[in-house]
Amino acid sequence: MTRISVIGAGAWGTALAQCYATAGHEVTLWCREPELAEQITECGENKKYLAGVKLHNAIDVKTDLSEIVTADIILNVTPAQYLRESLKQIAPLLRDNEIIVICAKGIEISSHQLLSDVAKEECPRARIALLTGPNFARDIANGLPSASTLAADSETGQTLSEKLTARNLRLYTTTDMIGAQIGGSIKNVIAIACGICHGLGLGESARAALVTRGLAEIARLAEAMGGKRETLMGQCGVGDMMLTCSSMQSRNFSCGVALAEGKTLDQIMAERESVTEGVTTAKAAYELATSKNIDMPITAAIYKCLYENLSIKAALDEILNRPSRHEYE
Repeated sequence: MTRISVIGAGAWGTALAQCYATAGHEVTLWCREPELAEQITECGENKKYLAGVKLHNAIDVKTDLSEIVTADIILNVTPAQYLRESLKQIAPLLRDNEIIVICAKGIEISSHQLLSDVAKEECPRARIALLTGPNFARDIANGLPSASTLAADSETGQTLSEKLTARNLRLYTTTDMIGAQIGGSIKNVIAIACGICHGLGLGESARAALVTRGLAEIARLAEAMGGKRETLMGQCGVGDMMLTCSSMQSRNFSCGVALAEGKTLDQIMAERESVTEGVTTAKAAYELATSKNIDMPITAAIYKCLYENLSIKAALDEILNRPSRHEYE
């Protein structure tokens, strides 16, 4: 039995708590909202973020961070743009060499830093790892089989792989934390583009082309930052793209569909309880790519649609009118 604390009681955090409690671990779920914590404890269900899933009765729900930081492993599922503040709160409470696994996907807008760098900056005494891959929270919570990438240094990765692999969550390790993060982050932006494609009725061939060219621009950014192209052939790249770019369960894909239907971003965000990471990642990724002079046309088009009021038709024209290039460029 491993003591696992999960910071963040959204859909993904709740699903991970469910997964590891079911696997026989001692699991504590930290909830920011006292009302939600009380509701989960009383009903055995997270009705706000994961309605309809009966949670394991061994999950211990807490609202005090000091009660959850002495676990063997801390899974931090705080959304990317709020991660730094979360880490600032727990940093003074941590023991040396505490293991923190970042389970969010994104790039910090204010600094353009990857989340692992944010974590190392705020919690320098901790060992940092990342969990990323093609997972829908409801599938994991319901015990359906899945796989993910676990990115960490060799020693930490081995330790975590042994402890965090569950019957319905198979983990594949890598030491390429940069490639794993870039793949997991930018695929959300490509998923918005694929949702727009679907919403406009452009067909499956067009969506397949978007996924393929999206993967190419993800690889360009990853390599420019020191990541490896081959990392993107795994769960954190191809796997995540296949899932996120093809299903209405994906908040990013469904956001794109809504945009294609004529809804504004403000309208879409007002209708949602959960964060749509691709919206903020589009801004961070566009600015990062621009600063490094990396060509990322799909990301640029989505950024302009979301933040510069470029029409979807004009964005589509920009992409379609680009000159042809070599397959690997």
